[in-house]
Amino acid sequence: MSGALEGLRVADFSQLVQGPNSTQFLGDMGADVIKIEPRNGEWHRHWSMRDSFLNGESLSFLVFNRAKRSITLNLKDSRGKEAALKIIQSSDVLIENFRPGVMDRLGLGYDALSRIHPRLIYCASCGWGQDGPYLERPGQDLLAQAVSGVLMLQGLVDDPPSPVGMGVADLTASLHIVVGVLAALYERNRTGLGQRVDVNLLNSILSLATQELSVYFNTGHEPRRSEAGMGHPYIGAPMGVYKTLDGYVVVAMMPLGKVAELVGVPGFEGIESRNFLENRDAIKQKLEPGFASKTTAELIEILMEADIWAAPVNTFPQVASDPQVQHNRTITQFDHPTAGKFRTIGPPVRFSRTPSSIKRPPLTGEHTVEILKEVGYTEEQIAEFSRDQVI
Repeated sequence: MSGALEGLRVADFSQLVQGPNSTQFLGDMGADVIKIEPRNGEWHRHWSMRDSFLNGESLSFLVFNRAKRSITLNLKDSRGKEAALKIIQSSDVLIENFRPGVMDRLGLGYDALSRIHPRLIYCASCGWGQDGPYLERPGQDLLAQAVSGVLMLQGLVDDPPSPVGMGVADLTASLHIVVGVLAALYERNRTGLGQRVDVNLLNSILSLATQELSVYFNTGHEPRRSEAGMGHPYIGAPMGVYKTLDGYVVVAMMPLGKVAELVGVPGFEGIESRNFLENRDAIKQKLEPGFASKTTAELIEILMEADIWAAPVNTFPQVASDPQVQHNRTITQFDHPTAGKFRTIGPPVRFSRTPSSIKRPPLTGEHTVEILKEVGYTEEQIAEFSRDQVI
């Protein structure tokens, strides 16, 4: 069966995470994603989280670049730029996440391209926005977390600002790219015209904190992190993380009296509040011995029987063996010619008729000749490009 986006072609100029993760989603769903890279490959081919390289292949590149074809082009050479233009003109969508102005300086900005390809959906993603006082600043996930205030929501009251332990701004922006592109494609079906779509890390992570920021905007109350490890700076007991005999569990917004009764802690009988803000740290500390006297498995059985919102806190090894994770077939794998067998997280969305598929990431420039032939170049021209280091 074909993917839901079969027939859609994407010219992918992006690198690092926000752009490549979005084009990977599109590729998983059947789009033909042409990854246009510098001759030595995009940035992530040369850097990897934890400096993890598998037989020379960047683990981070492999994570975000499934289901794509790779062509290498020297865009500063007029012939390389001409080849890029041919690919763009054969594409429905262009996605880039350079600093603002880079594509314009290359002659590949939206204004220039829309004149020759008015049906093109052009999505630009950056750190802060395409204009404004931060225009010249570098944009990166941790920087966006900091400016958004998100670092002030994690940890205990006396902890320093605590980053989220994953690229939450990048990953959210990648989803917003996909949403924006698909919406623009839907609109193009009505009008026949493409348009520019803009996404940035700052707006994307601010959208994640909509509820928290809105509490402050409308009440003036700043979030206060707890002393005892509550689950949220704006939410009261019994929500939080609790130590067990052999690990941890979390409890969400549940009737305080019921939770206390189930873990054997007296003194809270009849309290129905799910959000007890007064003395929330002291209340949580009174509940903790009840949790600490039982194993995680015992607590989950007790709490599930009473339909309490609770879950074990998994380590990464426990995630891999979690029965629901296994049932969902969330962890997938593919064979790579250099890296070997690679395990990763598969597409999160399922389709009944047009399933997504897992295709390995490309080697640097693996499809250069194939793509150039598709857009009209002869073998003699391609040989000349190789000799002159255009490709």
